[in-house]
Amino acid sequence: MKQMAWYFDASSCIGCKTCEMACKDTHDLPVGVRLRMVREYGGGHWVVQDGFELPVGIFTYYVSTSCMHCEEPPCVDVCPAAAMVKREEDGIVFVEAEKCIGCGYCQWACPYGAPQLNPTTGVMQKCDMCKDLQDAGEPPACVGNCPMRCLDYGELEELRAKYGDVDSIMPLPSGEITRPAFVVTPPKSPHQGAGGRIRDVMEA
Repeated sequence: MKQMAWYFDASSCIGCKTCEMACKDTHDLPVGVRLRMVREYGGGHWVVQDGFELPVGIFTYYVSTSCMHCEEPPCVDVCPAAAMVKREEDGIVFVEAEKCIGCGYCQWACPYGAPQLNPTTGVMQKCDMCKDLQDAGEPPACVGNCPMRCLDYGELEELRAKYGDVDSIMPLPSGEITRPAFVVTPPKSPHQGAGGRIRDVMEA
């Protein structure tokens, strides 16, 4: 089966959040609902040496995430109303709003926190990879508006052939959990990885 997927270049992202804004504008999302989220992740510390503060292992980078349209999506498995669907022709996971009862099980099951309750409609909402735009031959809003060209989309195997097979960087969960349709180029920092924290936690 064809599986559409995301690509993200963490080595080039500047954290401008244009992808977030494009998503919110395209889908007319209310305050608090973010179907694509950009998080800042960093770590390291400072030490005092000879009266000066010196950085040790300081690093920071940005991670742009949304629904990963997993090959084994737990949101689909736990939905009691069968409102969460994985489209057969391309593997895109989306919500059938007319079936959704807003219970939130999908959000609890998703390791990425992708499904969110829309307080205006009372139903769960998540990234559907702008399937309506794709069906019309256009790219997803986030991809089309990224000024650094950090985002791409396409068939999973084609993206892996082009960019590699890394599917997780900190602070994302291991790709072994859900087999995300996601390929990422890690940041260039030699210190990136475990030991950091989400630095914009109030936003995330």
